[in-house]
Amino acid sequence: MTYTPAPVDTSMIELSKELASSIELFAKNTHENWSLAKINEGWTYGEIKDDIKKATPLLVPYEELPESEKEYDRILAVNVIKLLKKLGYELIKENRKL
Repeated sequence: MTYTPAPVDTSMIELSKELASSIELFAKNTHENWSLAKINEGWTYGEIKDDIKKATPLLVPYEELPESEKEYDRILAVNVIKLLKKLGYELIKENRKL
């Protein structure tokens, strides 16, 4: 069986400047949620990823992540927001449309 990913095309969706300026906060929160889930599953910090020992070097504060991992979280956050907008949802902050 061959799997061919087919995500919803959100390439034409643009984020407002105000919403785009929040991406780092969304990315950090994504990492915080991932970290909490890993810890709850018994994972701990380790210099080398080890699935058997449940150790990962990524169980660190967001600010200490390698840039490549931060970018992964940013892309995930942007994709979720764009999908919400594509599906017709509006994001509102303090009675202002974002």
